[in-house]
Amino acid sequence: MMSETTNITCQKRPFSEDDDSFLDITSESDSEEEEEWIPKNKIVRKPKKPVAKSVTVKKKVKSEAESTGTKKAPVKRSTAKTAVKRTRKKTPEKTDVDPNAMRRLQDLNSNEDKLPSQITQNLGNVKPMPQLTAMQIKKEMEHCEVKVEQPSTSTNLSERKIKEEADISFTWEEPALKKQKTENYPDGKPVKLQRGCVEIGDMQMNWNVTQVLSERTNAEAWACANLIRLFKEENTIPFIARYRKELTNNMDADALREVQQTLEELTTVIRKAHTAIQKVAKEEKLTPFLKNALLNCQTLEEVEHVFAPYKTGSKKTKAQQARQLGLESAANLLIDRPGELNLNNYIKANVKGLSSVAEIEAGIQHILADMMSKDRETLNCIRKLCEQNTVFIQSTLAKATSKEKDGNKKDTEKFRLYHNFSSSIGNIHHHQILAINRGEKLKILTVKVSIPDRVKNEFCRWCINERWRPRHFARPEFMKLLKDSTEDSYKRLIYPLLCREFRSRLSSDAEKESIAMFGRNLRQLLLINPVRGQVLMGIDPGFRHGCKISIISATSQILHTDVIYILGQGAQREAEKIRHLLHKYSCSTVVIGNGTACRETESFFADLISRKYFAPLDVVYCIASEAGASIYSVSPEAAKEMPDLDPNLRSAVSIARRVQDPLAELVKIEPKHIGVGMYQHDVSQTLLKATLDSVVEECVSFVGVDINISSETLMRHVAGLNSSRAKNIIEWREKNGPFINREQLKAVKGLGPKTFQQCAGFIRINPENIKNFCSNQQQSSSTVGGQPAAEAGSSSKAGAKGGTTGKSSRKGKAQCISMEPNPLDQTCIHPESYAIVTRFLSFVDGSLSDIGKSAMQYKVNAALKTNLMDALAQRLDSTEPTLQMIIDGLTQPHDYDIRAGFEQQDFKRNIVSLNDLKNGTILTGRVENATLFGVFVDIGVGRSGLIPIRYITAAKLPASKRRKSLGLGPGERVEVKVMEVDHARNRISLDLIRVL
Repeated sequence: MMSETTNITCQKRPFSEDDDSFLDITSESDSEEEEEWIPKNKIVRKPKKPVAKSVTVKKKVKSEAESTGTKKAPVKRSTAKTAVKRTRKKTPEKTDVDPNAMRRLQDLNSNEDKLPSQITQNLGNVKPMPQLTAMQIKKEMEHCEVKVEQPSTSTNLSERKIKEEADISFTWEEPALKKQKTENYPDGKPVKLQRGCVEIGDMQMNWNVTQVLSERTNAEAWACANLIRLFKEENTIPFIARYRKELTNNMDADALREVQQTLEELTTVIRKAHTAIQKVAKEEKLTPFLKNALLNCQTLEEVEHVFAPYKTGSKKTKAQQARQLGLESAANLLIDRPGELNLNNYIKANVKGLSSVAEIEAGIQHILADMMSKDRETLNCIRKLCEQNTVFIQSTLAKATSKEKDGNKKDTEKFRLYHNFSSSIGNIHHHQILAINRGEKLKILTVKVSIPDRVKNEFCRWCINERWRPRHFARPEFMKLLKDSTEDSYKRLIYPLLCREFRSRLSSDAEKESIAMFGRNLRQLLLINPVRGQVLMGIDPGFRHGCKISIISATSQILHTDVIYILGQGAQREAEKIRHLLHKYSCSTVVIGNGTACRETESFFADLISRKYFAPLDVVYCIASEAGASIYSVSPEAAKEMPDLDPNLRSAVSIARRVQDPLAELVKIEPKHIGVGMYQHDVSQTLLKATLDSVVEECVSFVGVDINISSETLMRHVAGLNSSRAKNIIEWREKNGPFINREQLKAVKGLGPKTFQQCAGFIRINPENIKNFCSNQQQSSSTVGGQPAAEAGSSSKAGAKGGTTGKSSRKGKAQCISMEPNPLDQTCIHPESYAIVTRFLSFVDGSLSDIGKSAMQYKVNAALKTNLMDALAQRLDSTEPTLQMIIDGLTQPHDYDIRAGFEQQDFKRNIVSLNDLKNGTILTGRVENATLFGVFVDIGVGRSGLIPIRYITAAKLPASKRRKSLGLGPGERVEVKVMEVDHARNRISLDLIRVL
């Protein structure tokens, strides 16, 4: 028989919080005994025989031969080099395996009925453990790794595939989970937050990701556990927020986004920690203490702190130099057995660092200081002391800036408030942190973190008397050495680490709040109630090049474009032209951009309206933000949409459409160009873009899109869709006719089951739009490819019904889909809940024809009067949030729009001058932008007023606006009182009275 070699390694367990075994580390010669065993002599194999490769097996599956007890047929060997694995029962001929380990292996094989069939084990070099049960042996070996050769069979792969397919945590209609399904617990096992290792993929840490995620986001632990699984399965935030409420404890989109970002941060920490471990291990410098310290890290700053000395090109630290001299054993003896420590034994006259007792003491001090700075319990203590005391952050004018005589005084003046600034880290505002960071980046400010001296004193006293106290009596000179080590560790290592942590945490929190504020403002702007059914005139004001005007129809079609010069001598002539156009197109609403010459244009129209120049039309106007209009006018999107129009006129069209349908128009512009944020260039651009794109996706999805009339630009922002999928939907619609029901989406190329699940609930199919689509196609041309119009129309209808004009692979798929319209496709109800809808309609004695009518509302109310919501949901085999979604979808009218609850644009007929303002004047205005230090309000005087953050209290806000941050966003109407008017600086200070 050909002999084979089995490599057996044993890995040490990760350290626990209370584990002091890292103090028992001796010299380098002692650590060599714990290294992986490597066979010295390998058996020489005959030529042309396959060489067995050592394969690490993490999960072993019993083969069929083992389970049935039959002998395995001989494996045919090929000339190629293949890994031949042996079963666990067959013992190799020659091994250096510890007999105790093999005895345990035999015990496990004899107790296979008691243990699972798939066991992850580590064998080898295990110390004798007499009188242990099989389960105890299993737990003992979970931290070990076996390299054993086993035959590769198809049975293992098939069994593994079956188990992977069966491992499903929840289904569409599953109730709220505080349990998680596993292979051993198919009915669900309660989520337990263990303090041990947590696994993300193949990476483990000494802390539980679910617990840390729950602590950082203030979310329920069971909800965090479900969210980790939901995000892993690539579910979108709109889908989770609307259709998985029972799994997330009814979290809104902002809370889900916060959990997602925090989870990504923790994942980054885990990956970076394991990357550091691999790099250090590759250089053969990894010790149990260092590995444990990296696995304890919960932030990137901690990983950087521990890994910094081992980076390529970094100098050796004082602790590393002392360890190379062999002083680590002396440092361990000082803590464990100080009575046995004799520093004179380490003296070597010709070796630098060991030539005297003083040098040896310095080396021991450096090693102890390094151990303290990387000990988890020690760092937790100093952080707790900082929380109990007041830590300040201070900024002063940089010395180099103050000495510059001809320096940039304008930039320096911007940071005048922070030339001598001090605030506790618990009370400092987010916008102040962002301002300080910008000043420091421009080298105008110098920033410092100040920790009280009493923190240092209490920390040193705790270290000497508790955590690092010698376990036996230590002489006074050793206690002095320990005290010096503690002070050195705090001053040289721990204090800089704390400063970096405070600065990083403050900056990260300020950055997140700034991005979150940007997202809230963007949501408010996108969800402004559209002005439908009106013809609008959009004006892009200008001085030298005139005002660009456009008139658009009620369906956003361009009716007329022109350029007028109303600020010169021909103002009267231009007024006549405007009156002619307004009467010709029956337009009574004017939209003026808020850019250059806005107030002059507003005065021109206000004067004409006051003189009733446009009678009998009752003309009104509003001011709309034109942020990003210029960028959009020269973009490829605009060129594709309006190819024959001058870019200057495209901006006027965009301004008008922003009032008619803000969501459909603003999604064409990159969110950061809309101008509703602050410090947007100072924050992480990746995080900013991801957040804003997520907000746009959320708004588009919650409003819903009619798939038969929406544009590709709008459709690509629906949850689950992207540019290519939206393009495929448009191509399918043009080729096969309008969509009859949601099921037809499955026939579109690129829309698999997962994509359909994510987007189906946010797509609407209106029968009226289906008719309009067909009529528009028939009117577009009298013939199609030489075919009469009647035949072309019938062909279009046939395509809409059957969808059989695509490729043969799509034909079979389309023919399996029902082509009948479904009234539920007009609602927000997800197709996964259609079966529950059927049961609910049967319960309330309703029908699909009653959807959106008062009769349905009456039947639903009658059923809810006699049945509790939770009991009814249980009776229908559903959940309460899903049932509430079904009720909303059945009772809402077909034209329901969630934007109806938001304010429209504020239309006016006259203006107020800045000179008319006095202290105490009561005005109404509209919020333009919300920042972390206040809210800017347009009160119609050409200059926005500021409501400082201190005036925005919870008592002045409605209950729906009382959030953890500011409750006001762009577009909201407010009533304010003028507090101060600074005519010299054109500044207006306002006080919030109430939200209208």
